[in-house]
Amino acid sequence: MKRKIKWKNAFLCLFILICFIVFIFSLMKIIHWKMDSNKAKEEISDIENTTEVTEIKDNKKTEIIEQEDIDEDNPYWDYIKMNLISVDFKKLKEKNKDTTCFIKVNGTNINYPVVQTKDNDYYLTHSFDKTYNEAGWVFLDYRNSLSDRNMIIYAHGRLDNIMFGTLKNVLTSGWLKNTDNYVIKLSTEKENTLWQVFSVYRIPTTSDYLQINFNDNKEFKNFADMLKNRSDYNFNTNINENDRIITLSTCFNKTDKLVMHAKLIKREVRS
Repeated sequence: MKRKIKWKNAFLCLFILICFIVFIFSLMKIIHWKMDSNKAKEEISDIENTTEVTEIKDNKKTEIIEQEDIDEDNPYWDYIKMNLISVDFKKLKEKNKDTTCFIKVNGTNINYPVVQTKDNDYYLTHSFDKTYNEAGWVFLDYRNSLSDRNMIIYAHGRLDNIMFGTLKNVLTSGWLKNTDNYVIKLSTEKENTLWQVFSVYRIPTTSDYLQINFNDNKEFKNFADMLKNRSDYNFNTNINENDRIITLSTCFNKTDKLVMHAKLIKREVRS
């Protein structure tokens, strides 16, 4: 009987020890996550304070991308009147030469410089200043050029709402009810552009929407139609074989992705 009691006590002590180790490990993960969040927010604040982002009105250099069969009541006609944004990249480039563009998504907190390097792994765990940070940063697919027909931008879907944390809002009724939200503004060193959202959806992790190169216009049109038909919401936006697309991708949870697609509707070449 005493031997059984000793074994029970030993198992109890082992169980308590394991629980304690798990608790300490979880606590350390939470502390580390919070520290990464605080450092990222400090960097975001510094970028906001030092980066000049200007809204610019249409001028002689503004080009409205030709569209087909758009209803009179389609919000497209309001979108093409919206101001573009123009960003001074000098200080951003001084901080990080990997800077390629600057993105702003209406109705979200997404308002960041976008970086690009030789793979799609580095900026999953590094901040804009290239210090190690599991909050990561917003980055362009390493395969992309800024003139590709499908330009893909990634970031973590953080619970603290930084990076692409607020991209999940696009599936909520509050975001969808405001048609002014259906635009993405992008600024590069060569041009400023405006993009109209045509598809948003949650999907189990797949790579079929990450295609960049297309053999011909027919292949691109079939691809674009797939993206449009996949949307959880009908934006009443047509896609043609001459369009250019921007794709935003983030994790919704451990198994699913949250994806947004938009097409180019207005551009301005910078001096």
